Amino acid sequence: MKTLSQGSLAVSRGIGDAHLKRWVIAEPETKMLRIDQDHEFLILASDGLWDKVSNQEAVDIARPFCVGTEMKPLLLACKKLVELSASRGSSDDISVMLIPLRQFI
Repeated sequence: MKTLSQGSLAVSRGIGDAHLKRWVIAEPETKMLRIDQDHEFLILASDGLWDKVSNQEAVDIARPFCVGTEMKPLLLACKKLVELSASRGSSDDISVMLIPLRQFI
């Protein structure tokens, strides 16, 4: 977990800590994009994944599970990504979600 103020802030609960409002904002950073035919899938993951796995590595692992004629269970791709990050020594929480985007076009 990320900590601030001498270890008193856990990000997962930091938004509700009134005495830490000086350092924590509740406004998320967002970006709106139009989904088009070139967008195959979305990887949502915590920094526990991204600290140890590059964007391209994640795409290379996830893509076979999300596209093609033989789609495999997405949970398997998520597990592979979590296991890769953990095997590289991630000590942070590792959460991964894959969303195929073809259904939204």
